[in-house]
Amino acid sequence: MHYEGNIIRPPSEANSILLQVTVGCSHNKCTFCGTYTRERFRIKSDSIINEDIAFAAQYCRRQRRVFLCDGDALIIPQKRLLDILHKIEKQLPWVTRVGVYANAKSLKMKTLDELKELREHGLGIAYMGLESGDDGTLKKINKGSTSEHMIRMGQKARTAGIKLSITVILGIAGRTRSKIHAKETGRVLSAMDPDYVGALSLMLIPGTPLWRDHESNEFPLLEPQEMLKELKHMIASTDLSKGLFHANHASNYLPIKARLPQDKEATIKLIDNALAGEVALKPEYLRAL
Repeated sequence: MHYEGNIIRPPSEANSILLQVTVGCSHNKCTFCGTYTRERFRIKSDSIINEDIAFAAQYCRRQRRVFLCDGDALIIPQKRLLDILHKIEKQLPWVTRVGVYANAKSLKMKTLDELKELREHGLGIAYMGLESGDDGTLKKINKGSTSEHMIRMGQKARTAGIKLSITVILGIAGRTRSKIHAKETGRVLSAMDPDYVGALSLMLIPGTPLWRDHESNEFPLLEPQEMLKELKHMIASTDLSKGLFHANHASNYLPIKARLPQDKEATIKLIDNALAGEVALKPEYLRAL
């Protein structure tokens, strides 16, 4: 495989064939992210992509899923993206699902019919970084979209039949907007009604704008107890029809796996027990991105 730069993928794609079709992120302006700071976004050449698919056809017969890297492969023009999916269908016929990172910009650039066409040719899930449902926080972290726009784009993906996995970040709003961030994120998640929600806890990356704000005492990091309170308010404000709400990323202090709505009360009780010191939290040295 021809890999360039930092290769990231969702935790749930750990056993997938990682097919890098783009390098970097098409937005690459979020204040908390340092993944692609030195990468200029580009789509890889057809020849390289074709070689990697041929490699996977020969050596990756045990993997049943493909994940298209990097940060926003959905932004590839429809004709080229369909061609990639067609090649996967033809050369990797055992693959049952293709996944991709998406953002509001790339979802807007695809019509509903185009998304449905991608779904028909194997695109089964899109991972979208919401981070926060609070517009004040979204503006501060330079997300490049509003909560209402992301709601519409998330709903668009779901209408096309593509499963939707949303990422949110605990602590991203700082201390003064923590409760607003939690409640507004719950509001947006409820409106999107995604299949999966993954909550991460903020870990600052040296060199990023948010890290510099922290170093200059302009942005305080939440304490573990404050993170848990924020998570509690967020879950209490989130109403999903049958979605999974996970906070079991390596960055989290308290692993949580809940199906909403049925597990909501039990999950809130678990968080209350942790806040009361009855459940041990992950020590700082075990946390990771």
